[in-house]
Amino acid sequence: MPKILHCVAAAIDDGEGNILLGQRPADKIYPGLFEFPGGKLEPNETPEDALVRELEEELAIKVDKSCLKPLTFASFTYPEFHLVMPLYHVTKWEGKVDPQENQDVVWVKRDELNTYADKVPGANIPLLKFVGKL
Repeated sequence: MPKILHCVAAAIDDGEGNILLGQRPADKIYPGLFEFPGGKLEPNETPEDALVRELEEELAIKVDKSCLKPLTFASFTYPEFHLVMPLYHVTKWEGKVDPQENQDVVWVKRDELNTYADKVPGANIPLLKFVGKL
């Protein structure tokens, strides 16, 4: 049985039909692939608290927990671990998206998210399809 990794992610929506994806840095697992921003939960941290923290650390934006709208989740087995990851919809934040961890970000038209299916880790593929239909 692989180790279970609890993460959280955000479909950040600019209100104009674009969703933010971040590119994984070269020094992380699955480098160069795109994903919804987010990260690992710390011990005794709720998914909402983790996402607020991760978005500030990764993108320098402040999101109030009340602005996190649950969308769906991923449950996916990678060779190294099994990922369980809720995905939240974020349409309101403070600050300008400014990547802080040496990663590139792209705004992708919602109806073009499927074009990234071969550029994301496996757990993100069904999430792209789900978000693309919002």
